[in-house]
Amino acid sequence: MISFLVAGTIFYYLYKDIDPQSILTALEKTNLFWVGASVFISIFGYVLRAWRWKLLIETGEKFPISIFKVFWSLMFGYLINLVLPRAGEVARCGAVQKSHRVEWGKLFGTVVLERTIDMLFMVLMVLLAFLLEGRVFVEIFHLLISPESLWAFFENYFPLAMVLISGFLVFLYFLYIIFRKHDIFKKARWFLRQFVSGLETVFKLKNQWGFWISSVVIWIIYFFMMFWVAKAMPATSSLTASSVLLVMVMGSIGMVAPVQGGIGTFHAMVAFILLFFGIEEEQGKIFAIVVHGSQMFTILGFGLISLIFLANNRQKQP
Repeated sequence: MISFLVAGTIFYYLYKDIDPQSILTALEKTNLFWVGASVFISIFGYVLRAWRWKLLIETGEKFPISIFKVFWSLMFGYLINLVLPRAGEVARCGAVQKSHRVEWGKLFGTVVLERTIDMLFMVLMVLLAFLLEGRVFVEIFHLLISPESLWAFFENYFPLAMVLISGFLVFLYFLYIIFRKHDIFKKARWFLRQFVSGLETVFKLKNQWGFWISSVVIWIIYFFMMFWVAKAMPATSSLTASSVLLVMVMGSIGMVAPVQGGIGTFHAMVAFILLFFGIEEEQGKIFAIVVHGSQMFTILGFGLISLIFLANNRQKQP
């Protein structure tokens, strides 16, 4: 509820001064073919994500995993994320477990692994964007961050952070001593083993090439999802590929925020970075609405279909 209020507040303050007629005018001038192409390739991206997750899940298992069921579980997770941020990662594990006898701890481990790999690729995208648009990065750095204040913050709070971390580790050790023979600890240790087995699947994959190539292609798809929407709108049609890459990176950072579907944070980051490429603030915000809205409607549509599929699938389980 709090995250929803935060998202709604950010979104309201971003768009409260924009005339709705300006949004309608921009939408009328938008080329729907390119927006449709963006939506189509995003669907392919979701299928590819499901296939990549399937590779992780089936590692070490003695029975086949249905990509069809994994796909609908994934879309169900995205739908839940629109209601409760990050809860979708747990929900999709539960949905897969309803149709396959896979340990929940392992499933959650594969999700954490998948997200960690996505984060590493995002860092690589940031580095690539820095190489291609270094000037903009320098402008943003000088605008938002003072090296002197950053160093002062590090000097003042680093020792305190070390003390707090050390205290937390000591606290965990005492909990271990007290509860190591308790049933709860045994269950936690079993879950941890399964969780680690999920993390280890990346080293045991039979199709290593398929996994890593699909990881690269997923981010290429993310790029074209935004690039084609930029091409569709007159205000952003002149953006270069490297400019769109930087906008995509900033938008991805906005999506990481713990709010429903990146609402507000995504729009703010995209509109902010577009200012550095000469795009008016109002047009940047409208562009963010089209990019984000097209994906939210896609997730909402497929997410609702996933509810029907998962409900029928559950009824068929013994």
